[in-house]
Amino acid sequence: MTGLADAPEDQVSPKTAAALRAAMNRLFEGRPQRTDGRLTKENLYKEAQVSRATMNRAHAILAEWDAHLAAHGKATPGEAKRDAAIADLKKRLTKKTQECTLLEKKLKAAHTAIAALFHDNEALRQQIQKDVSTTVTPIRPRGPRQQR
Repeated sequence: MTGLADAPEDQVSPKTAAALRAAMNRLFEGRPQRTDGRLTKENLYKEAQVSRATMNRAHAILAEWDAHLAAHGKATPGEAKRDAAIADLKKRLTKKTQECTLLEKKLKAAHTAIAALFHDNEALRQQIQKDVSTTVTPIRPRGPRQQR
């Protein structure tokens, strides 16, 4: 907050100002007591248990509220954590999708190679069956050598 000279003046009681500041701090810290925790002015006056008109007379507090939202955005700590988790999950999903695509390509290549080998094997089997001159001579087991 800047100096007192350029700060808007509150037109509310010190008790109301304290209630609004406490409510504002609870909302900024992500620990609301009476609302869902979203960073809205509606939640601010409900959290402080004052009327909207009373909150609107607290010009300095509303200026702090607006400055905080301008600097930090409207995301609560819980929402920021959730958004970070979602971003991480999206990144991991993208990586896994790329891995799956690569594995799919490898699988298709292996399928093609296996199909070609199967075809070649079948052709060789057919050629052996057609070639009648092919005879297989069994190899006799060798015994111990006899000396002469």
